[in-house]
This record gives sequence, structure tokens and C-alpha cells, in this order.
Amino acid sequence: MLSNHTIDEVDLRILNYLLKDATQSHKAVGQLVHLTGQAVGARVRKLQDLGVIEGYTLRWNPDKIGQVVHAFVTVFMKSNTAHHLFQTFVQQNDKVAETHRVSGEGCYWMRVRVGTPIELNDFLDELLKYGNYKVSLSIGQVK
Repeated sequence: MLSNHTIDEVDLRILNYLLKDATQSHKAVGQLVHLTGQAVGARVRKLQDLGVIEGYTLRWNPDKIGQVVHAFVTVFMKSNTAHHLFQTFVQQNDKVAETHRVSGEGCYWMRVRVGTPIELNDFLDELLKYGNYKVSLSIGQVK
């Protein structure tokens, strides 16, 4: 747990600006928080060292490269011994964008992107090795 002395209000403002656009230069962020680019760089390194900033990513449009089928899959494991094999399958499968182990309905929730309904069907056939599933298709992203 971080203490109040470790991260201050300026660090949080820097973090919020980077969350909005991580491509901003330290100099540009510095102008927003009234620090030099060098000072922002030092604070960003501190946030990385503390594990607050774990890495960087980019937003992209999968539709533009043909991944137009966006499915949310609830997985119900068929046995307690299937979890490890399922997790390995998920880690090695490029169609799986995200997976969460959950409480409540199902054992896992997955977000899957593929190009065609046939590809989704083939993926779901593979998934049956580990358990049953329920699928919901995205018809549009709100946020």
C-alpha cells in the first residue's frame, strides 16, 4: 500500500494526463502541471518504480484489420482440473483479447475478436475441451 508521502497531487495529475494520452512528451505534461520536462520524467520513473505505471499500450481499431466479430464469452469449466489447461489455452490464443476469472455466473469471462462467424464457431468448438460457454455478441461499443 502506498503512503500519502509517496505519491502527491502532482503525481496524480501527471498520471491522469498520461492516462488520457500516453504519447505526450514529458515537456508537454510539464507545461500542464507547471514542471520542467526533466522533473516530469523523474516523477514518471518514480511511478514506474513504485508499480503505479506498469507499462504503455495503444488504442487501435480491430475492425480496420478485419476483426469485426467481437464476442463476450462466459466459460463454465467442466472440472476443477481443467483450469490450468484452459489458462494455458487462453494465454496462447491470439483470438482472446482479455480473460478474467470471476465469481458469480461462470468461471471466466473472455473477450474474443475474430474476423468471421466461422472463426468464432471454430474457436468455440476448441473451447468445449475445457467446459461449456455462453456467448454474447457486441453490436456496438458505447464507451
